[in-house]
Amino acid sequence: FLLSLKLENKTKEKLQKQICQVVLDHFEKQYTAELGDAWTRVRDVLTQPLCWQYAVLLNKFSHSAELENTLHVKGYHPAFQRPLPYLPASLKCYTRRAPGRFPAQKHQAGKLKEYYLLNAASLLPVLALEVKDGEDVLDLCAAPGGKSVAILQSAFPGNLHCNEYDDLRSRWLKQTIESFIPDPLINLIKVSQLDGRQIGDLQPEVYDKVLVDAPCSNDRSWLFSSDIQQATLRLIQRKELSSLQFQLLRSAIKALRPGGSLIYSTCTLSKAENSDVINLILNSCSNVMPVDLSETAKALSQEFIFLSGTQQHELLVLPEKGRAWGPMYVAKLKKI
Repeated sequence: FLLSLKLENKTKEKLQKQICQVVLDHFEKQYTAELGDAWTRVRDVLTQPLCWQYAVLLNKFSHSAELENTLHVKGYHPAFQRPLPYLPASLKCYTRRAPGRFPAQKHQAGKLKEYYLLNAASLLPVLALEVKDGEDVLDLCAAPGGKSVAILQSAFPGNLHCNEYDDLRSRWLKQTIESFIPDPLINLIKVSQLDGRQIGDLQPEVYDKVLVDAPCSNDRSWLFSSDIQQATLRLIQRKELSSLQFQLLRSAIKALRPGGSLIYSTCTLSKAENSDVINLILNSCSNVMPVDLSETAKALSQEFIFLSGTQQHELLVLPEKGRAWGPMYVAKLKKI
């Protein structure tokens, strides 16, 4: 037991040493102002990866009853247990209160993986999107592909367009799709490497649903930047991200059919990249209106901690010990 405790303490020390002080100092200043007292609890989770809980999204195309039994034995339970506005029976995700990570599966050509490891909060954009069979769906910034996989666990779109501009991330996206989706279904999926800011002009009013999981300042990974120069540069460039996010949203709105729905999501706590971007869109685009997400928040209040005081069309999941962790920002809009 003592040896185990010593090893655990050494791991904790090692992880503490990896925290980038430049980033932490920046976050300390910004998020104390934006989150108030909640920042202290959030910081404790973000800076301690040993607290992080990874959920297990099952692959319905490679179903294993044995895997579900193993998860039950290890203390996992269905992540979404209360009635939700949208929760397909085919979307099965397991989580547990205790932190930890289920063993990952390696990519093997020609063999489907049985599950995808993810932050449970990253499924909220997919649940909010409410994809139905036969709909045409655009995942505008799709890599690494977890949300595209979750969409296909939820429904059979008429077409699913997965776009990723970055070359390396695009290859990662293709591999994810190959790992989880069987051959006949892959024909429904179009993978492109277009500039997301141009898709709306190239394909106006083509899609019923659009997901914009935008490039953002990834709070969790930035805190553990090993290169201080790169971290400093990221913090300087951070101010430019909201402009890119706004342009991606404008493009997404153009690509959306009237009556269609759009989800905007990020994995940052930053107000400038979240509610400020959505407010700017609502103030400058007369053809979109906000959609109330308060029922979803109420149904998930046992699983997630949401920032209080947000508007009805947005959610911000705050990392919290013993809860499905974030950060994850979600906002929903409808095209008129």
